Amino acid sequence: MQVRTSLPTNKEPCVLALGNFDGVHLGHRRLLEHGLGQAMRLGVGLSVLIFEPHPLKVLFPERELKLLSTTRERLSYLEAIGVQTVYHLPFTREMANTSPEQFVEKILLPLGVIHVVVGFNYSFGAQGRGNPELIQALGKKHGFGVSVLQAQSIGGRVISSSSIRKALLHGDIILASSLLGRPPCLRGTVIHGEERGRQLGYPTANILPEEDYLIPKRGVYAVWADLNGKRVSGMMNIGMKPTFHDLYTTMVEVHFFDFSGDLYGSEIMVHIVERLRDERKFNGINELLMQLNKDKVKAEQILRETSV
Repeated sequence: MQVRTSLPTNKEPCVLALGNFDGVHLGHRRLLEHGLGQAMRLGVGLSVLIFEPHPLKVLFPERELKLLSTTRERLSYLEAIGVQTVYHLPFTREMANTSPEQFVEKILLPLGVIHVVVGFNYSFGAQGRGNPELIQALGKKHGFGVSVLQAQSIGGRVISSSSIRKALLHGDIILASSLLGRPPCLRGTVIHGEERGRQLGYPTANILPEEDYLIPKRGVYAVWADLNGKRVSGMMNIGMKPTFHDLYTTMVEVHFFDFSGDLYGSEIMVHIVERLRDERKFNGINELLMQLNKDKVKAEQILRETSV
């Protein structure tokens, strides 16, 4: 898959999918699969146009939008689906002020689009004036086709990045997984911590999440990660360590079962399978250890069942 950070000098006929594709969830995949079908029908490749940073971060910086995937993860998912080229362009204030007509004429047409695929709620151009109906009209004017896909849903729930973010913030991993089509992930770098877990017999990898990554609700989770080419089960705590601290910044730490090795400085991706319980303060170390033992048994059972 090619990743380009500027418009091509020569038009390359393509089917183009438009969207932010944060998380590349099941709704995104349905749109991309439709795009692949159009590309095959027309004998061209499927391209995707995404902007960095996320347009909402430029337009509404006060919202502090947290994302479901890093750029690298998005690109990996898009490649796996079969996207041929990703145009990864910077989103600036100047871009935000581009009219819908200019967006089509100065960006889409130079890409060589012969067909465009968008979701039902796609907006583009200054003040979001562009919508699927307008891009269809502009497509007729400039000679390219347009497919508009309606909302995709599972069990009566519309699939969207915002609904997945909401589920994660409520700790509903099962719902988030069903909308994503896979377990949600958390990527970060292993850093040095207080090593209190090691003293308790539960050594942990303290993870510094990548900037802007959405961190699920505080609590304990059953997780797994690929470490040195091997799937390793574990349990993750997201929280403030209330047993040892009255006030502390949010920490992410994972205890891996049946693993020994130095992970400091490593970047790892943790796959979150299920939430076990809320974070809570214990009356001393013995009570904490009893609960950790219960958490481990429950996590191992869940992970055995989901790995089959």
